[in-house]
Amino acid sequence: MPEYYEIRHTVGFEETNLVGNVYYVNYLRWQGRCRELFLRDHAPGVLADLRDDLKLFTLKVECEFYAEITAFDELSVRMRLDELTQTQIQFSFDYVHLRHGLEVLVARGVQRVACMRGPNTETVPARVPEDLRAALAPYSRRPVVGG
Repeated sequence: MPEYYEIRHTVGFEETNLVGNVYYVNYLRWQGRCRELFLRDHAPGVLADLRDDLKLFTLKVECEFYAEITAFDELSVRMRLDELTQTQIQFSFDYVHLRHGLEVLVARGVQRVACMRGPNTETVPARVPEDLRAALAPYSRRPVVGG
């Protein structure tokens, strides 16, 4: 099993700017998409919990760019678990341009989320669900311990 969760993406014209390279905000969208598909594939119980009262609040998002990509470039977005506390999760993302059998790192990102529960006016921090902890364990650089 790889040490990261991966989604593949082909860049479209709508994701580029007037100069022809990918507009920066799309890297952040791809982080969210990767996280969502991870939940679908590895923690479907959390999706049901999100329909109930679990909320995942994004606290921090960042992305550092190393090279440009353009329309029709093939991209691998690779997510890893960097840190897991009782109520928060920090992911890292590598954006890898796939071309002619070569892999070139074009950007690196970070996203930190907090688990919260309760109605919108009374939302409070909550433990990261156990099934999410278990799903994330194979993608961590460090051992994941129970909550």
